[in-house]
Amino acid sequence: AESPSLQVCGARGGPSVPAGSGAVSGELLEREERYKRLNAELEAKREKLMRQTEEVMKSQQETLSRPISLQTKYSEDDKQRDPLCLKVSSLTHSHAKLPHKKKCASASMAQNRTCSGSKGKRITSSSEINLETQNADDVAVLEDCTGFSLAKTASEIEGGLPDCLDDDIIPNTASEIGAEAQIRFLKAKLRVTQEELASVMHECRKKDDENQNLKSQLKDTEEERTRLQRKISVQQSQAEKYKMLSQEANKMCEGLQQEVVALEKELESLKRVQKQAASSQSATEVRLNRALEEAERCKAELNKLKQSNKDVANQELKTIEELKAENKKLQKQKGELIIGFKKQLKLIDILKRQKMHIEAARMLSFTEEEFMKALEWGND
Repeated sequence: AESPSLQVCGARGGPSVPAGSGAVSGELLEREERYKRLNAELEAKREKLMRQTEEVMKSQQETLSRPISLQTKYSEDDKQRDPLCLKVSSLTHSHAKLPHKKKCASASMAQNRTCSGSKGKRITSSSEINLETQNADDVAVLEDCTGFSLAKTASEIEGGLPDCLDDDIIPNTASEIGAEAQIRFLKAKLRVTQEELASVMHECRKKDDENQNLKSQLKDTEEERTRLQRKISVQQSQAEKYKMLSQEANKMCEGLQQEVVALEKELESLKRVQKQAASSQSATEVRLNRALEEAERCKAELNKLKQSNKDVANQELKTIEELKAENKKLQKQKGELIIGFKKQLKLIDILKRQKMHIEAARMLSFTEEEFMKALEWGND
């Protein structure tokens, strides 16, 4: 922002006054208000960016903490919505008991063969076989939320099958079932296992895609957070700069206001001096006019005296004594007139020096009382 400058025209002693001081002060006030509004907008934007940054960080923390919570503890709703989690827990339990099952496999088969005559016991044994097979098929779902490969999952599914699976899959009453029935049973069981494996692999792919999406979202969020932090720092520096500019503008505005007050005082004093000069000029002009009228009257009287002197010259021979007396009177009047003329010439010289003031107040009128005073002054 550029700093405003004020240039005051005219000397302090002269009558010229800066006409744009009020406009300049108004412009400075308007600029100050604009800076304040801009500062408020920057503060609002900064607060908004801080809130957005906090929301992004909170969502990032929730995203990062979600897989840990899924590994440690599952809620009842997650168990109802996601059957794979149930398979993970049952699979972990089945792998923990796998050595124990191998030890008691022969004993279990012997016990089941002794009870092969009962049909209900066959159904119970078949359900147990299906449950154990299902637990063995779902061995690879334990790490679905932490990021794993499909090949690793397949290898874990193949390696996680127990050695005594044939003894568990085939019914315990093998002596009563023929070879073809066993083959048909094994084919059906293999088809079911393949379908379950395909579904588990599909779920694994979905989980991998979700993990990749979450990683990309996390990366985008981190980039957005760094960008917002840089933007916030830049805006904070700009806010500080605008604040300093506003303070400088306030100081300059205060200095200009003080200068305006001083100029107003000087203007008032100049107006008073101008009024006094105008009044003195009007009085001087009145006196000058009276002196001019007096001079014209003296000229007229002089002309009359010359005419009377001519008339008296014709009668001079007859009335010499009267003319001598009259001559004395005329000489006396002449001396008085000369003295009056000298005074008038001095007054005229003084009035010529004040000619510039007289021209400014030439159109002013005068009162009757001043006229009488001027007449009395002329007679004196």
